[in-house]
Order: sequence, then structure tokens, then C-alpha cells
Amino acid sequence: MSVMLASVASRRSALVLATSKTSPACLSFIVGRSMSTAQERKDQDNILPTSWTVILDRSSQIFFLTEIWRAIWLAGEVAMKPKVTINYPYEKGYLSPRFRGEHALRRYPSGDERCIACKLCEAACPAQAITIDAEEREDGARRTTRYDIDMTKCIYCGYCQEACPVDAIVETQNFEFATETHEELLYDKEKLLSNGDKWETQIAKNLLSEHLYR
Repeated sequence: MSVMLASVASRRSALVLATSKTSPACLSFIVGRSMSTAQERKDQDNILPTSWTVILDRSSQIFFLTEIWRAIWLAGEVAMKPKVTINYPYEKGYLSPRFRGEHALRRYPSGDERCIACKLCEAACPAQAITIDAEEREDGARRTTRYDIDMTKCIYCGYCQEACPVDAIVETQNFEFATETHEELLYDKEKLLSNGDKWETQIAKNLLSEHLYR
């Protein structure tokens, strides 16, 4: 009996001695490991068994490919709905009368150009895209000799149209004027007047539709 007690005492002393020699890092690892093991056991105890209803439901979805059939049904519904796209350029969407597109210079019904070379549009342009030269004609009227617009600078703000007192410079609803070279987008007076002659009917209609707001 005395021999057993002496053995137990020697083991306890050895454990105490080993613990005292163990570094704090090792002790923290041992404590953390024991805590994580206890947490894992607790999590395993909290896991609920999966019911047979859930198992059968998941199995039937996998076996009968229900997700694929639902996707096919949804694709069929979308295919049968009315189309929201248009066949551009053969079909075109609605454009507001205030749409700001390609520039144009207008004429009076008599054929005389409207621009009086007041240069308000040139002053109002924030991009400084307009260049105007003017001189007085023999009849005393002031008219432009040069009216250039650099369309690569233009930001289509519409300030030139708003500043014009005689509705000479306007922005049409034409947005299809892409070019292959930079020089083709440097509009001169002849180009702007030809645009005005081409779109005059539509321009007059748009200006009439918004006269209440001007």
C-alpha cells in the first residue's frame, strides 16, 4: 500500500514539474485545443437529423431534373411574350421634340438666311465649338460670312439654340451622322444650311410643339 502511494505521489510531482517547465505558448495551445474539441462535440450534439421528407424531396429534384424543366418553362414564357426590342435601323424608337442632335441653320420662307450674326451662340457655347465671322451687306443687313461648328467639340447642350433670338441655329432630331474622318465633322455654313433645308419641316414642327415652354 505504501508502495502504491509513493508511486502516485511521484507521478503527481513529475506532472507538476513538467507543467512548470512548459512554456506559456504550449499551455495556451493545449487549453485552446481542449476548448475547440469541446466546441466541436457540442456542435455535433446540436446537429439535428435530416428528415426523410427532406431527403425524398431533394432526391426527387435530382432524379426528375426539376430545375432544368423549370428553366425550360421559364424560357418558353419569355419567348412567347411581346418583344420589347426594335429592328433597328428598319424600326426606330420615339424621339422627343427636344432631342438635341445634328446642327442646322434655318432660312426664312423667302429663302433668306435667318442668322443675323449676333454671335450670341458663339458666346454661349461652353465648348467653344462655334466660330463666326460677319460683315454688313449692301442692303445694311448684318450677315455671316463664316459659320463653323466643330462637331467633335460639341457637347450637345443646346445653349446655342436657346441663345439664338431668331431660331436660326437649331439641333435637329438626326443622330445618324457618323463619319470615317475628323474633317467630315467640321461643319461650315454651307453644310449647316443644307441640313436646315433638309430638316426644315421637322424643325418647324418641333419648335411649334414646344412654344409654350420657351
